[in-house]
Amino acid sequence: MRDVMYLEQIEQAEVLLKPQRVEVLRQLAEPRTCTEVAARLEQTPQRVYYHVKQLVAAGLVEQVSSRKVRGISEGIYQAAARSYWLSPRLVGRVGVRRARDELSLGYLLDLMEEVQADVAALDRSAPELPSIGVSGEIRVPAERRQEFLHDLQSTLRDLFTRYGGAEGDAFKLAVACYPKGDDRE
Repeated sequence: MRDVMYLEQIEQAEVLLKPQRVEVLRQLAEPRTCTEVAARLEQTPQRVYYHVKQLVAAGLVEQVSSRKVRGISEGIYQAAARSYWLSPRLVGRVGVRRARDELSLGYLLDLMEEVQADVAALDRSAPELPSIGVSGEIRVPAERRQEFLHDLQSTLRDLFTRYGGAEGDAFKLAVACYPKGDDRE
């Protein structure tokens, strides 16, 4: 089972985005038969089998083995991944993309879409992926916002200058800074 499956085909998203199928998929985090899933979800095995077949056809679930039950072969299925990541390209852009400055929300959304596509394209079968993810919260008084943004840009420019040569492994660095929304419980 993969850790993440990146979905770029609309057909896969259509199969996945049905509440009953999501529940079936959750049950298939461990290898199970349709009968076992049906018992857990209090549904008929036939109904679960229909959803499992749709998920298998879309490549979201795999038959991992089978067993004989009263002379009938029963499939054992498992989700193909622990999580599924929908590409923003499935929805596509609405309207014309305008030139955006680095301080706009639109630019931030474009950057996150680009990062998501880059991460999805990484070879997750490689023994080691030298990467880092950092997240934190910084509190800046309103009167010091411009100073903070200037310091952040200056620090990043220094890193790009120091390590921006033509030799060595290429790494992409994307930094996002945005106001934190209300805490949601």
